[in-house]
Formats: sequence, C-alpha cells, structure tokens
Amino acid sequence: MSVIVYTENWDGKFKKLSFELVSYAKDVAKKLNTSLIALSIGNVAEDELKKLSNYGAVKVISVNENKLKDLDNQAYTSVIAEVAAKENANAIIFAHNNTGKAIAPRLSVRLKAGLVTAVVSSPITTEPFMVTKKVFTSKAFANITIKTPIKILSLMQNAFGLIEAAEAFVLEQYSPALGDEMKTEVIDVKKVSGKILLTDADIVVSGGRGMKGPENWGSIEELAQLLGAGTACSRPVSDEHWRTHEEHVGQTGKVIAPTLYIACGISGAIQHLGGISSSKCIVAINKDPEAPIFEAADYGIVGDVMKVLPEMISAVKELKGI
Repeated sequence: MSVIVYTENWDGKFKKLSFELVSYAKDVAKKLNTSLIALSIGNVAEDELKKLSNYGAVKVISVNENKLKDLDNQAYTSVIAEVAAKENANAIIFAHNNTGKAIAPRLSVRLKAGLVTAVVSSPITTEPFMVTKKVFTSKAFANITIKTPIKILSLMQNAFGLIEAAEAFVLEQYSPALGDEMKTEVIDVKKVSGKILLTDADIVVSGGRGMKGPENWGSIEELAQLLGAGTACSRPVSDEHWRTHEEHVGQTGKVIAPTLYIACGISGAIQHLGGISSSKCIVAINKDPEAPIFEAADYGIVGDVMKVLPEMISAVKELKGI
C-alpha cells in the first residue's frame, strides 16, 4: 500500500503549493501507516525533484515523456492510474487547482475511487476514512466519509502549511505505456509571463468600485509589485471593464486562498466573500464602517482608499529601504 501525491511543476520548478501538498500527503500516509510516493510528470531536474523528499516523500517517480509536456487530461489520468496500480496506492492526492479539478474526477471514475474535493484538513479518522471540506461557498464545513478501497483527495491551497520531514531520496524514472490516450493535439499554448497568477499568488491586492475608475489602479499595481503580489478585482469592476475578467475573484470568478488578501474599496458582497474566504488573513480598506467586508476581515481600516493606499505604499517602501 502507498499514498501517491501528484506534484505539478511550472517550467520545471516546484512552487510552495507542491511542497504543501507533499506535507499534507505525508500526514495522510502516516495516519494510514504506509509510505508516501511523489509523482512528477514533465522535465524536472534531479536536484529539483530531490526537494520533494524534504517534505516526506520516500520515493519520487519521474515521468519525463515529451508527449506529456502539455497537460492532456486523458493522458495524465492514464499515467497516474498506471502508477497507482504499480505502487498499489490506496490514496491519491491532488491540489484543488485547475489541474486537480481536471484530472481527479477522471481518475475517480477510472479507479472506481471515492473523491472529495476542496479538502481543508487532515483525515479526522481512517476507520472510517473521514475528511473535512468547505461547503455552501465556504460558509460551512462538512465531514465526508470515503468507503471505497482507493481514496482521492484534492487539497485547498494554504489549508495545511509546510512541514519539513526529510527522507532519504530515491528517484525512479518511469516510462508509461501511452496508447490511444494521446488523442489530443495541442494547436497553441500561450503562457502569461511577467505576472503572478492569482491561483499561485501568496499575496493578493484587490480593488473594487471604491477605486472610482481604471485610471486609479496604479496604486493597486504599485503595492502589488512591492509585495510580490497578484492583482485582483471584484465582479462590478470587471463588468465595467476597468479590469479583465481574468482578475475577477468571487463565487462567479476565481476562488483563491492566499496567505494575505488586501481588499481595497470592496464592500464585500456575499458572492465576493465566497471566493476569498479561505484566505489566511484578510485586510480590508473601506470608508463605510458598516461594509460587510469588515465582518470577514482580520484587520480593517476605515478610511478613503485613495488616501490610505499611498500611505501603505510609503510604509512598505520605508520598510524595504526603497
């Protein structure tokens, strides 16, 4: 028996998300009294793969196949199912991101395995196997029991944290049997460069209608640049075309879980809170002391965002010695 964790890489590098996932999978493996195996698909250097062992993987299986350089849901599902059978896996763990959402349900059907998505905790019990997830747009929690022999979980970002538990590094290069699964032809892949993706961002600076117009977004972008953060917006802002829909976070946009979320001039409608409530820390700036955002915020500043933001930028610059 074993626990397999699929570790996504970005241009051959792992991010905090991958290490958090391995930390979580190690905890699951410990509770199931079995070993943890990390699976990597793509061209990743050995020294980068070795980093996975720092968080508890006793073996790293690397699938470096040129046909798999771009995500193909059907092909990736086949590869992971093949490795799961080879390693006699009783649990498979993904990140609850776009890749996990694409592959985990397919794998669940193929392996006849129970699937729980958006998990936020370590298993409560293993007999029966029970985990906790958020429901009703993160307004409540549900404890879910998986009764199938194989369990599949997808973990919410920033739900567990990083726990170093170094293990001896064993690397295995594996060549899967790729057949009819490779039916998808990739015509063109365009990657965003020079910008932190919202789903990867550890810090997010977001603006709402309180910013008064697209011409005032310079302060949002400057603060984000100083903090190494991603930028986001509320739905009314994207609907007014002040910002692109790619930055829209909320129940009808992107659901994110950064360590720090700074809401600038956002009132905090329930749809918006549904997309950011998993943030570790929420800082809200709004001139209306009755704004709903303050109910969810860990820290609140009642004031005109147009005056508060420049002061925040100055404070960050002073702290960084700029």
